Amino acid sequence: MQLLFVCTGNTCRSPMAEAIARAAAQARGLSDLTIGSAGTSAWEGAPASDGALLVALEHGLALEGHRARVLSRELVAAADLVLTMGPHHAERAVALGGAGKTSLLTQFASHGGDSAPIADPFGGDLDAYRTTFSELERVIEKSLDRVAAERGRAGA
Repeated sequence: MQLLFVCTGNTCRSPMAEAIARAAAQARGLSDLTIGSAGTSAWEGAPASDGALLVALEHGLALEGHRARVLSRELVAAADLVLTMGPHHAERAVALGGAGKTSLLTQFASHGGDSAPIADPFGGDLDAYRTTFSELERVIEKSLDRVAAERGRAGA
């Protein structure tokens, strides 16, 4: 299964989400889960922001090798599930062919109950990045719970 996280620049929220999800999937033994990220207005090849890099390091995750990718029709087509940070990211993913497999991350995590966007820490201090990281950890854990449960039902 291929999971794609989407934000605006692919330098803060979605790279942190990608790293968090990779670590959580590995801890859960979900070895067949492929995780990536992209941005609706990314500067192709840009590194993760300093804030994202530092906060990820505080949690033992490395973003040094991250390079931003622009969300494309090909990335959306390759993904089984597209999880976005805000509604405008979801609209763009759907416009690129992601109808039926795109959801706001918070909405997916809460089975449709929460539709709040994930706050963008770009330009903020480290505490803003820490707050976003913590929120991402919480909703990604719930999202992976849902993915595992739905896969278990499909395989039963």
